[in-house]
Amino acid sequence: MSFPTHRPRRLRTTPAMRRLTAEHRLSASELILPAFIREGLTEPNPIASMPGVQQHTTDSLRRAAAEAVQLGVGGIMLFGVPAVRDARGTASLDPDGVLNKAIRDVRAEVGDELVVMSDVCLDEFTDHGHCGVLDANGYVDNDATLEIYGQMAVAQAEAGAHVLGPSGMMDGQVAVIRQALEDAGHANTAIVAYAAKYASAFYGPFREAVDSQLTGDRRTYQMDAANRREAILEVDLDLAEGADMVMVKPAMSYLDILADVAAMSPVPVAAYQISGEYSMIEAAAANGWIDRRAAITESVLGIKRAGANMVLTYWASELAGWLKESR
Repeated sequence: MSFPTHRPRRLRTTPAMRRLTAEHRLSASELILPAFIREGLTEPNPIASMPGVQQHTTDSLRRAAAEAVQLGVGGIMLFGVPAVRDARGTASLDPDGVLNKAIRDVRAEVGDELVVMSDVCLDEFTDHGHCGVLDANGYVDNDATLEIYGQMAVAQAEAGAHVLGPSGMMDGQVAVIRQALEDAGHANTAIVAYAAKYASAFYGPFREAVDSQLTGDRRTYQMDAANRREAILEVDLDLAEGADMVMVKPAMSYLDILADVAAMSPVPVAAYQISGEYSMIEAAAANGWIDRRAAITESVLGIKRAGANMVLTYWASELAGWLKESR
């Protein structure tokens, strides 16, 4: 190879040339919108640390789901914030509880036109904010938590969720949920395993979004940011237990993990662009330090380039609108 025979800039000369030769493209159908619904609200409640994101009422959530369909978004991931919490997160099992009702409401609004996903985790429902029940020493009891996860999964499947997202990082959670679904006659309900979920400093705004009661941290069950090979072990285990899709979370600081998982996974791979990633870009844009639209698009494209087949992002509907404009 020698200059001037080789001039890579030839393929960058015009917008049309760059579009033609692009290696990766974004599609609205690959985007998933995370959405929060809070019990007892009469009006949507803006989340201060996540400008543009809100805790929904039933009506506003249904509108957001309908808009996502109109824009061609692929899915919606639902998180519920109950009015009453306890040590075991029992509100998560109530068929008429905030999350199970939201699943039914969204399915009634969009049917099968949008993949309706729901969070299988106790952190929103416990008065201590952990993702599972605590033993006498305050340690999260893995196996006692799995029993509740199985019940949650069945309740959410019966409410109409197409896909369940166990996010608590309990050992064996996919196997227990898969068996519970099979036993209850929900063989076609899919599981997207939060297979490699790290204990990250970038979850902060999400804690406000779900009114988290957490004190301390989740480092005894979420992965250590220092570990790379361990992610492959976690993914292998979830695949063996019956995961239909696997997820890496967060995305931004873990693109190497995402690339590793994408290279070995026989099933679709998701990545979650989390609250802190969202809020940093919004804050920098609000200060005029970066071009908001360009930064959002580039950040999601980077996740896609690293190997994600689908991306959970709070900009899903807005980005889908931009993609629709540019056709």
